[in-house]
Amino acid sequence: MQERELSFEKVVSFIKNGHLLDVIKHPNKDKYPNQKIFIVEINDYAYMIPYVESEEEVFLKTIIPSRKATKKYLGGSS
Repeated sequence: MQERELSFEKVVSFIKNGHLLDVIKHPNKDKYPNQKIFIVEINDYAYMIPYVESEEEVFLKTIIPSRKATKKYLGGSS
């Protein structure tokens, strides 16, 4: 079984160390009305991390590498 390179713990560490590029509303607000998305730079690439925030916690849903976000936020080629 292959181990994932990225974990939620690593994402949180990158955010705490200043790699948060943006926070956006989920584009499909009808299906995901309470979700927002962190855009985080990790190793010169932008990742989208959808999350739900409550008074007690921020629950990260998944980690998605994004060519579009890399191009938009970091100027990378698509």
